[in-house]
Amino acid sequence: MTGAGSGLPVQAAPAVHVVLLCEQSNPDADLRLFCFPFAGGGPWAFKSWTGKLAADVARKIELWTVRLPGRDSGQVDPLYTRFPRIIEVLTEAIASCSTLPFAFFGHSMGALLSYETAAKLNTQGAAGPVHMVVSGYRAPYLPGRHPPVHHLPDSDILAKVRRLGGTPEEVLGSPEAMELFLPALRADLAVCETYVYRPQEPLACSIAAFGGMDDAEVSREDLASWRSVTTESFSLHMFPGGHFFLHRAESVVLNELARNLRHVLRRIQYR
Repeated sequence: MTGAGSGLPVQAAPAVHVVLLCEQSNPDADLRLFCFPFAGGGPWAFKSWTGKLAADVARKIELWTVRLPGRDSGQVDPLYTRFPRIIEVLTEAIASCSTLPFAFFGHSMGALLSYETAAKLNTQGAAGPVHMVVSGYRAPYLPGRHPPVHHLPDSDILAKVRRLGGTPEEVLGSPEAMELFLPALRADLAVCETYVYRPQEPLACSIAAFGGMDDAEVSREDLASWRSVTTESFSLHMFPGGHFFLHRAESVVLNELARNLRHVLRRIQYR
């Protein structure tokens, strides 16, 4: 593995890699926060968070972001569209740089990725996250409410994206951007829409669920159902906005995230 701050690939399996990017190296960090992207998203979605988190928290954490195999034009890896292979390489990559206690934040697809990564670490007897924030996604054992779209024409996929919001119109209206964006988005949707839940042992980390008050995709009850996947504490927080409330209410979301991380940092200090 390369050092923090390098932004180079972490080799997770032959010919396949997940890139873990350290947004700002912090030698004084007590906790690493790994952020998992939503469908069609990437490290850019969380790039500014280190500079926007409360100063007392930012001093004690190191922010890392996850880029999935093949989701970048510079990568030669195939666009994996099924969970097992992605979780295999994710787990290996996270485990290879878990020299500090760590926490997960995942929005939408990222919440599901972070859960399955934590569960895989658990089954391997490896160190798992001390805390997880699962944002904008139902508990993993709940079935989806909507028919899959990953196999449909581009126009149907773009209609879904526009309905959810979160993707700038200048991206959606650019043929050049779409040539890069659509294949990765279609692959991400396939990952989520073909996911099959398999019962797992409850996680041994605290969980906070974040949701949008006006999110037509994910209800408060969907979010509350995450309570059953952990033996530790659970909290639920609702924010103004729809599915991409973390953009519309960014400052409020980051304040609540900072409050979560303060609790985690105190636990680490006294354990």
